[in-house]
Amino acid sequence: MNEHKINPSTLYIVATPIGNLGDISTRALAILSQVDIIACEDTRHTQKLLSAYTIKNKTLSMHDHNERQRQDYIAQLLQEGKSIALVSDAGTPLISDPGFHLVRHCRSLGLAVSPIPGACAAIAALSAAGLPTDRFSFEGFLPSKSTARQGALLALANETRTMVFYDAPRRAIDTIKDIVTTLGGERYVVIARELTKTFETIHSDNAENLLAWLEQDPNQLKGEMVLIIEGYKADVNDISSEVINTLKLLLAEMKPKKACAITAQIHGVKKNALYEFALSLKSER
Repeated sequence: MNEHKINPSTLYIVATPIGNLGDISTRALAILSQVDIIACEDTRHTQKLLSAYTIKNKTLSMHDHNERQRQDYIAQLLQEGKSIALVSDAGTPLISDPGFHLVRHCRSLGLAVSPIPGACAAIAALSAAGLPTDRFSFEGFLPSKSTARQGALLALANETRTMVFYDAPRRAIDTIKDIVTTLGGERYVVIARELTKTFETIHSDNAENLLAWLEQDPNQLKGEMVLIIEGYKADVNDISSEVINTLKLLLAEMKPKKACAITAQIHGVKKNALYEFALSLKSER
């Protein structure tokens, strides 16, 4: 059995390196070498990867601005028996990159879509961040304008899960300032920059100290960046004994999520804070 054999009429979603070319998998290389066409965000960018591994297959541009137009053409090729690989400029396609409309269209037509796993900047950063990973929320790119960015952060102020964002390093200082403004200077933040590359940097501190670090070192405002923010932690001192008693009674009869929702409704408090407290009670047991 050839584990790298490709199938006709199949769209392969192929993860590529986020920096270090050595991170591409043997299977990904085999797929890219055998498919009829490689659909990519930027053919020039992808060509560098293909050239490094002497892959000479035909490429086709497919990006945010032409995906809807390309999807019918690509689907037609697949229906004719062609095999096609979809890659992004770096990492796993569709993770804040084009491809969603194409994949949904192909699946609606009954065409096979097969993932070829590999590098993903968000997961790589999360694995080395030193923050809880049992529950996390990927939020994609933060808005470029400060007002919209603060609005997005405020909407997540009571999110108890670890939050993962992509952001442009050139606006990292403004982003951290907005975190201080909306979430507080003590909120723990991790910046993972240039992952897998020569100047890889993973730096963590509270938002206020992180801001000072960035302002003192302009070199940290270059390259690709993943921003990870610690989830909201409820302070037991902010939860009244009456609320705690209600929550404990309900927790004895039902799952934490439902118990927190009912307690929040009864007492008019935020259920996210209650859920964090409920989880702490569970871990104590």
